[in-house]
Amino acid sequence: MDNGTLIKFQKISKTYSLDEAEEVHALQEISLEVERNEYVAVMGPSGSGKSTLMNLVGCLDTPSSGLYEFNGVNVSSMSDNELARIRNREIGFVFQTFNLLPRSDALHNVELPLIYAGIPSAERKRRAEEALTSVGLHDRAHHKPNELSGGQRQRVAIARALVTRPSLILADEPTGNLDTKTGDEIMIIVEELHEKGNTIILVTHEEYIAEHAERIIRIRDGRIESDTHVRNRKTLNQK
Repeated sequence: MDNGTLIKFQKISKTYSLDEAEEVHALQEISLEVERNEYVAVMGPSGSGKSTLMNLVGCLDTPSSGLYEFNGVNVSSMSDNELARIRNREIGFVFQTFNLLPRSDALHNVELPLIYAGIPSAERKRRAEEALTSVGLHDRAHHKPNELSGGQRQRVAIARALVTRPSLILADEPTGNLDTKTGDEIMIIVEELHEKGNTIILVTHEEYIAEHAERIIRIRDGRIESDTHVRNRKTLNQK
């Protein structure tokens, strides 16, 4: 698998102004690198800065200071339109709340990023069907979200994240709304994605979920508290 640095933060800070007199320093001079094909978990208590970190990694926001290079490109000072292009082409998002269109079937939900990218209809359908097949949901392509279980909806969301063939899959509490058994099934899929060469960054507050990653980054008070590689990494995939 092609190694090399995918994400590089150099002294990244993010400050929010609540009013003229008060500022919140959400991140303070964070420096880190993530290699291609790494599987990283990010943990931290509420208000620690982990959500801000993930927003910056996902090009949903820009830093107040510091340098962010994604795939060798400086994205820290890009315009909103430039960031949107990076997000659509390079990053697949999986959210705790699935974020599916309720009136659209699974196939159309998965196609959405390709519509934004201007991919022709036949190619969109082929790639969306391929992505649904990869998460075991080809037979549910024409079911709407309310006709699917929570685990199936999250599989649709994962297929949507995969369909653009991104450089990075960013998963924010992907098992947060699921029971333990269904959450384990989703983590097996995440494990398989990593084995296929995908770079995964996973935000979670669950220790047992984080232990499936190769590396755990803990954030506290806007700083990296620890950054460790997991020696006895758990795996749910028994194949």
